[in-house]
Amino acid sequence: MKIQILEKTERKMKFILDEATPQFANAMRRIATGEVPVLAIDTVDFSANDSVLYDEVLAHRLGLVPLWFEPKNFNFRDECKCEGKGCSNCEIVFVVDKKGPANVLSKDMKSADAKSAKPLLEEIPIVELYEGQKLKMEATATLGRGKDHAKWQAAKAHYFYYPILADAKTLKPVLKPCENHALLFEGSSTETKGLEACKKCEKMGDMGGELKILGDKTKFIFTVESISGLSAEEIIFAGIDVLRARAKEVSKAL
Repeated sequence: MKIQILEKTERKMKFILDEATPQFANAMRRIATGEVPVLAIDTVDFSANDSVLYDEVLAHRLGLVPLWFEPKNFNFRDECKCEGKGCSNCEIVFVVDKKGPANVLSKDMKSADAKSAKPLLEEIPIVELYEGQKLKMEATATLGRGKDHAKWQAAKAHYFYYPILADAKTLKPVLKPCENHALLFEGSSTETKGLEACKKCEKMGDMGGELKILGDKTKFIFTVESISGLSAEEIIFAGIDVLRARAKEVSKAL
């Protein structure tokens, strides 16, 4: 298996996955979106809420605020030594105490331990408080998985087969790229322009026949974009750890 990085930022990674199978690529996609552990607000205890939003709506908004966290500092509740009772190893509390007139933002969520967990972004709007209104609450964040709720989804991940230009009659690869530059190699970067909508490629060619775009089922252009407090790179490595654990479970069962 080979990896070629096409694009890498804190929030997004795009790479070519070579010498793999569709089953492996799809497993990695599903794990990245639904199996990687993520910290998110799970329960909220309101002491005062005079805002225009109901408690349930505010709790929902808080749950979708991405939280940066140190993965090594947290366990799942059902795997914690406290046996699910709740402790600093499996949960963390955020406090909001704000009076209007003011805009309540994610930076107003004061963490019990900012070195372990805090809002990823500071300017996410939660609710607007008018004169005389007050919002006071405690929100508890725990680890979860995207397959259980969207608030715990780590990333958006997708892939498609690496495109091959081929003769439509013989289906043999054509080395010369089409005029629309469906495949364009420049230095160390690879651009893929119009691969899904380049219909003209199928009607052009200089080999005496039409061209067709085929997919290499052993090679994939893979994209992982973080929508959580984890970086794209952290999500990929965490996904690999999850896949290894699943493989060990299968091995033991057999």
